[in-house]
Amino acid sequence: MGLNQEHERVGRSRFAVALSLCQSQGNPEIRSAGLNVNPVSTDVMNNVPQGNQPIFIMKEGTERIRGKPAQSNNIAAAKAVAETVRSTLGPEGADKMLVDPSGDVVITNDGATILNRLDVEHPAAKLIIEVSETQEQEAHDGTTSAAVLVGAILERAEDLLDDSIHQTIICRGFKEAHDLAKDELATLGWEATEEDLTSVAMTSLTGKSAEGAAEVISAMCVEAVQTIGDEGTLDDIMVASFSGGTYDESALIHGVLIEKERAHSEMPASLSDAHVLLVTEEIGIKESKFDTTLNINNPDQVKDFLAQEEEMLKAMCAEIISTGANAVFCQKEVDDLAMHYLAKAGIFCLKRVKKSRMEALKKATGARFVNGLEDIDPEDMGLASNIEEVKFGDYHCTVLKSDRTTSVTAVLRGSTGHSLDEIERAWDDAMGVVFLSARAKKLVAGGGGVYAHLARHLRLKAATMGDRKGMAISAFSDALESIPKTLAENAGIDPVDAVLALRKAESADYGINTEGDVVNMRDAKVIEPHKVVWTALGSATEAAIMILRIDDVISMKAGDGGMPPMPGMMG
Repeated sequence: MGLNQEHERVGRSRFAVALSLCQSQGNPEIRSAGLNVNPVSTDVMNNVPQGNQPIFIMKEGTERIRGKPAQSNNIAAAKAVAETVRSTLGPEGADKMLVDPSGDVVITNDGATILNRLDVEHPAAKLIIEVSETQEQEAHDGTTSAAVLVGAILERAEDLLDDSIHQTIICRGFKEAHDLAKDELATLGWEATEEDLTSVAMTSLTGKSAEGAAEVISAMCVEAVQTIGDEGTLDDIMVASFSGGTYDESALIHGVLIEKERAHSEMPASLSDAHVLLVTEEIGIKESKFDTTLNINNPDQVKDFLAQEEEMLKAMCAEIISTGANAVFCQKEVDDLAMHYLAKAGIFCLKRVKKSRMEALKKATGARFVNGLEDIDPEDMGLASNIEEVKFGDYHCTVLKSDRTTSVTAVLRGSTGHSLDEIERAWDDAMGVVFLSARAKKLVAGGGGVYAHLARHLRLKAATMGDRKGMAISAFSDALESIPKTLAENAGIDPVDAVLALRKAESADYGINTEGDVVNMRDAKVIEPHKVVWTALGSATEAAIMILRIDDVISMKAGDGGMPPMPGMMG
């Protein structure tokens, strides 16, 4: 058999779970194998040579769903995930209580958090969660909108499938609708101002548990972005959380904050013009990697042994002191006796500093990591304008400031562990959209107005086509209106009235407020980054098309006996 013939034979056989080489589809050999032969497979079966023995392609226990049932199953799973977060959308969105197997409770309306914590098995449902993750990474907000949009697109697609419109036509129409919407979206928006940045943060925080401290957090976000400058990254904006306070006690600290206090009470509590060493190894006597036995026969030997260790620690500290350093940050442990010698020399020291903070200190001071105390170079030292021990509630911390860095640390406060988690999530969203707005510098109005505008634009385009692809574009436009419709529903407003009012709006700047009125959202300071809508539109469309194109789901499971041998393979 030639190579092409072999490929043809393999190609014919790979799509069938079991191929009968008998004339009858109801052959008892197939039934005894526990496999159901779908009538759709008849054409495939007739294309193979006939014989009298079944050929098993997949392991026993493999499940297969094809055609319309497969599409309906995938669409239902995706819609179920979207429906889970749908009620959380907008300023009046509801909260969800998430309880994990250990009994820990999370109460939130943050779409990304909810979707990330869902334990789903269906592959289509997992795809929606991946959409939310992409949205969070790219745009820092809009995860719920993206999920709701996928569900709405697939719901409209289901109606088209019921009308006997082929999935290929639907996918082409959705792709063209997406491209038309993107082209129109590119023409919308305006350049962000400093005042706009505050409004972006306020919009992001509206409806969250931390909304009561929205002004404080918004101001912190804008100040943080302005401090790190155009060259800074989100890594330059650190976060430290402390329970026991209220949201509005949160503050922005200029510099690197380390959740540690000085290692010894006799060390200085503050330093100016500090010379800094960053040590990545333990300051102490390292334990041997090998099992050793020390035989001691009298007390004098114990005294000699301890004296030897003391001398070694004293020599280590002498190496540090000789460099002229007066501040040491150690990533690992510092021996008690070493701390005593350092304190005696007036050296400030922190131990067990997190690696992330060590990296921040390196950037802030210009110091180089010291991996061993035997060969410290004075050039390894960095400089800090000020090091000071501070206190937040009952928590002692250290703040390092330097002229070399623009790093800042957001100190977040919450009365309980749950409230602290919520303000951390709120901060991440607000900080992300402010940073994005400051970099991309393009904003659009909130309140669902942009989606309604794009829907209106697509509906006009579809009206000129008059074919099945036009029907798909029109269905896509209906899906876009699911965003303002959901916002209205969650606010207790009639969604039909709200959408009809939006359709008459003058521009994309008009959206629905919580009272159900169509107002200029730009004037109302309800705005969001252009990229949030751009990313949600792209990722939702891509996911919906991917799900629609699936007409065969094969679930492979491990069989008890493995795959039976094929004819001709027996020895």
